Formats: sequence, C-alpha cells, structure tokens
Amino acid sequence: MQAGAVRLSVLFAGLFVLAGCVATNPNSQFNGEQPEPTGSVPGGSLPAPGTDQGLGQAILGNDPNDDLSLGKRHYKEQNYGIAEKHFRKAVEMQPRAAEAWVGLAASYDRLRRFDLADRAYTQAINIAGPTAEILNNQGYSYMLRGDYKMARKKLVAAQAKDPNNTYVLNNIELLEEVTRKGKGLKN
Repeated sequence: MQAGAVRLSVLFAGLFVLAGCVATNPNSQFNGEQPEPTGSVPGGSLPAPGTDQGLGQAILGNDPNDDLSLGKRHYKEQNYGIAEKHFRKAVEMQPRAAEAWVGLAASYDRLRRFDLADRAYTQAINIAGPTAEILNNQGYSYMLRGDYKMARKKLVAAQAKDPNNTYVLNNIELLEEVTRKGKGLKN
C-alpha cells in the first residue's frame, strides 16, 4: 500500500508540465502582451499506478515507442490529434495509468473537445484523487473555455493542496491577467 502511494507521488511530480502548465519563457512567442501558453508533457518514464514491476509487465513510458511515450512526444510537437490517439491507446492498454488519462485530457483540451477532456480528467481523479496537478490542469482547461469562474475554483483548490507550486501560481497569475484585460486565451 505504501509503495503504491510512493509511486503515485512520483508519478504526479512529473505531471505538472501537462496541459494546464503555463511557463513564461523569455524565448516564447507573444500575442500582444499575453504570454503564449505552452503545453508540454513530462519527460522520463514512471511506473503506471498498480503495475507490478516484479512480474516483468511492460511499464508505460519505459519504451520510447510505446503509446504513452509517443503521446508525450506528439503533444510536445503540438500534434494534438496524433497525441490523442496514442494516449487513448495507452489508457485502453492500462486503464489505471493516471498519467495517460491526464495526457489524453490535455490533448482533448487542445483539440477543444472539452466534453471528452472532462471525462478523462474524471478518470484520472478516480485513479489518483484530486491532486494539485490534476486540479491545475482542469483550471487551465476552464481558462481555455473562457469559464474563468470555474478556472479560479479549480486553481484555488490546487493552490490549497500545494501552496508553493509554481505551475499553479503561474496559472493563477495568467488567469488574473486574462480577466483584467478581458481577453481570452489562445489555444
């Protein structure tokens, strides 16, 4: 039981950089004064929740050609449709892989399929609980939709779970900027 909790904490340490994570990069492109949101996925390979490595089962993310790794790569390259297909295959192969569900949700966000993103976020929460990382990604998803009230609610909940999380703080700052200027985010 304790090993599973450790795996989940390691898994979600890498999830901060998924769709809901915005980085203000001095080399990034700007639209007006608003920073361009950047979506990137975690690097490295982490064991999927509930996977018993002792049985020699394939771990999602260990092989650069497995669906989780391919989904991450295509997401980073902004090929969201292809990323979605790989993340979908990954969750079909291992339905308890929260990282794959979050990647799928992030891809759906970028494809503006928010109904499907919500379902994927729900699956991730059912597996890992409402972590700061997932709540942060949901908050960013609601910002993309223009639902700033719900975005604020999710980001405040994420901040309550992890008050010093820079990704959450960046998204709160971005939300403040967007609502102050009255401009929506560009996907």
